Order: sequence, then C-alpha cells, then structure tokens
Amino acid sequence: MHQTTPATRRIPLDGVELAVDTLGRGPAVLLLHGFPHTRAIWRYVAPRLAAAGFSVIAPDLPGLGDSTPSTHGYRADAIAADLAALLDALGERRAHVAGIDLAVAPAFALAAAYPERVASLTLSEGLIGLLPGAEDFLRQGPPWWFGFHQAPGGLAEDVLANSADRYIRHFLSAGSRHGLPDDLTRTIVEAYRGKEALRNAFDHYRAMPATAHWAATWARTGKLTPPALTLGGGVLGPATAGQLEPLATRLTAHILEDCGHITPIDQPAAFARLLTAHARTA
Repeated sequence: MHQTTPATRRIPLDGVELAVDTLGRGPAVLLLHGFPHTRAIWRYVAPRLAAAGFSVIAPDLPGLGDSTPSTHGYRADAIAADLAALLDALGERRAHVAGIDLAVAPAFALAAAYPERVASLTLSEGLIGLLPGAEDFLRQGPPWWFGFHQAPGGLAEDVLANSADRYIRHFLSAGSRHGLPDDLTRTIVEAYRGKEALRNAFDHYRAMPATAHWAATWARTGKLTPPALTLGGGVLGPATAGQLEPLATRLTAHILEDCGHITPIDQPAAFARLLTAHARTA
C-alpha cells in the first residue's frame, strides 16, 4: 500500500525555515512551485511520483506559503543555496529537480551552481532571466504584472492589500485550462492574504533583474550538465527549451497537450509520467 498523504515538516536552515511535504520512498524528487502557488500545487503529481518509486520533497519557496522569508534574498542562486541546504538537512545527496513558473530560475540555478546535487532537471512554463531563446514570447515585453510587482516602495502590496483574494483568484483561473478545485483555490488564496505575504511574493519579482544578471554572467562560460527536460504548456510553450538549448549538454523538449500555464494541475498524469521517464534515464 503506497502512502498517499504527505508528511509535513518545518526544516530550519541558516537564514530560513522551509515548510516541506514529503511522500514516498526511493530516489529524491524536489518539486518547486511558482506564483501564486504553494507546495499544494503538487497534490496530483506527488502521489503519482511516490507510486512510481520516488521520494517526493515539495517545499514552499522561501517567503511563500508556510516558509519564512529568507535572509539570503530571492536571487535565483540564493534560493538555490537554500535548496541545497534543504537536501543536506534531509540527508539527500542528489535529487531530480523540477521547477515551474517562478521556480524555473532557482531550479536552473541549483543545477548550474550545484550540478553534483542534481540528478536531472525538469523545467516548465518559466523563464531563466532574459537568456536568448525566448524572443518570440518576449516580443511584446515581459508580462504586465512583472513591472507592477517590481515597482519600488511596496506599491503592489499597498494597492492590493484589500484585493488580494480577487487578484490571486485571477491568476489561478487564468493559469489553468481545466480549473482548480475549490479547496485548493482557498488554500492558495489564504496563503497570500495580507500585505506581508504579498510583499514576500513580490520580493521574488523584485529580485528578477539581479537573477537575470546572474544568469547572463553564468551563461557566458557555463554549461548545464544534468540532463534537462522542458514541459511547455499553453503560455510559454517552447520558450524555456529555447533558452536551454544553447546551454544544455542533453535536452528533451515536450509540449503538453490541452494544457494551460499551471501544468501540474492541468496535466498531472502526463507531467508525472514524463518526469518519471526522464529521471529513470538520467
């Protein structure tokens, strides 16, 4: 009988405490959510991976959900350092790493900065700074909310202080072609309630220019050695693969059919199946 309910732990690290769901036994798979999500976004993928023989680790990103803000900041390589420390705390030498949306950059950074810790890398519906390869997606510039979230002086959280519920529901509704269950929507909306929760989320966006600079600097001489898989959905499609193609020593690109932006919700079976196959051949 496979365990189907994750165990939740709080893992204190240097400068941050991460809330983490764990499930299953076997090689570790680290699942990283985006915005506006929490670790609960993996509720349909994690049991499938556990049933396939993996040990699933699904944290809330620093400052989001039930995790505390990080004193290291939110540049992608700083988050990667926190994630490497999380693997240490859990006694995992290596993990198959998957990141969606906002977590694509830190997942990439973990594989770039700590390649010995990453058995394979799976990226879905997110960008790595402004690296070449995503020109078609960025032809009209980044999505409008990037600039809004990055506005100085806490503008976004001030404007949204009394409208967070509507704002978060907008992104969840627009991001899924099939819709989120009501209970999952309520869980995520509650996680972003209040000005402090919004500030922590938008601080991730405010770190994006620094992340873009870090990624561009690394890409001048770096090569991504862990085998990489991209799972495009209905928004970015092939853009992530386009950014990885010049950098990855081994890259497989796949577009998920009948899928919106939140790929683990719209196509959890396909997501888990493709990640499993990728991990087993890494």
